[in-house]
Amino acid sequence: MDPRASFSILMLLVRFSQAFILPGQKLADTLVSEPENVDITTKILETNNGSAEILLEGDLVFPKTRNALYCLNNNCFWKKNANNIVEVPYIVSSEYTYYEKSTIQSAMTSFASKTCIRFVPRSSQIDYISIENLDGCYSSLGRTGGKQVVSLKRGGCVYHGIVEHELNHALGFYHEHTRSDRDQYVRINWQNISPDMAYNFQKQNTNNQNTPYDYGSVMHYGNTAFATQYGLETITPIPDASVQIGQRQELSNIDILRINKLYGC
Repeated sequence: MDPRASFSILMLLVRFSQAFILPGQKLADTLVSEPENVDITTKILETNNGSAEILLEGDLVFPKTRNALYCLNNNCFWKKNANNIVEVPYIVSSEYTYYEKSTIQSAMTSFASKTCIRFVPRSSQIDYISIENLDGCYSSLGRTGGKQVVSLKRGGCVYHGIVEHELNHALGFYHEHTRSDRDQYVRINWQNISPDMAYNFQKQNTNNQNTPYDYGSVMHYGNTAFATQYGLETITPIPDASVQIGQRQELSNIDILRINKLYGC
């Protein structure tokens, strides 16, 4: 075929595809696809390597004020309105692309479709979440008051499961593998963890709400988190070591149950 004819056909296809791009969306955005199975543990820890924040368990901002573990009168949780809906005001940085904003919105919609949590655009609320393109994937634990940053770094954090994970921290939920009764369900292989990283596996005084341990929680890290060498197992399910942990596709049924129990949905 004549090269000039080939070029004309190519340009025609490009123009045709552009006709289906939504306003404000760039062609490059439509070519981005999320991997089917994002390893959130690896993604978060790699992205957070070198972050200026002091982070606990890989992605929890060291508490500077109140947090959901040490809080009086439940002031660290978001409040219900007269319609029994828990509204969490938010703003999103303009640095994100159309596709990235859509991914963030999709994760928020998952909460709305299964719980009484509603992430709503901020108007004049004093307490709100600010989703920003900073130096990692991290959040505070629970409602801290005022502007509360959830960092979702472009290129490493803007995946459906990771967004859900960080938003769930902002609602007040800790990691599953550090809950108070975890030793009945997982073995921590301390010999495979660097001593300066061991604090990431300390048990927490969590409110488990009489719900079962959830290997499939979006809040459970993978079995090689914080390993001293690539591939070494740091978390082993018991009694069945073959049980999969650390999925990052969607809030699990028990994740949803816990949100609904904590917030009285």
